[in-house]
Amino acid sequence: MSNKAEFLAIILFLLLLICGCTSPPDTALVIQVIDGDTIVIEGGYRVRYIGIDTPEIHPQREAYGMKALQANRELVEGKIVRLEQDVSQTDRYGRLLRYVYVDGIFVNAELVRLGLAEAKAYPPDIKHQEDLEELEAEARQAGRGIWAK
Repeated sequence: MSNKAEFLAIILFLLLLICGCTSPPDTALVIQVIDGDTIVIEGGYRVRYIGIDTPEIHPQREAYGMKALQANRELVEGKIVRLEQDVSQTDRYGRLLRYVYVDGIFVNAELVRLGLAEAKAYPPDIKHQEDLEELEAEARQAGRGIWAK
């Protein structure tokens, strides 16, 4: 084998190694909670919860934004979460799009159930959308969180 062929083989091997090492994990430690629907996991990946939208805290604080942040913190901060991808890998901001689970709790759904998030479809990522919409209807009916009268 020539030096050029060996060099190319090594480069190809290194590229494959790098690509394999940098793929997003299926489980990860949550190192920071940004807001009600966004977290940072080990490796520095930002994760945006699929199928929900919580009140904002930046640039202005919306009603229930801090409650959504606090609930999300209580659910996931410092814990190992399981991440489920739907169709899309990332959004236009480069955040991973995932359904998030911790200790047997579907976090996206729990925030909706508590009335701290609305179910919001972002096609093509709609695998659990019907369930999220049912939970929103229940939260609305009960007047929980953002649906309080």
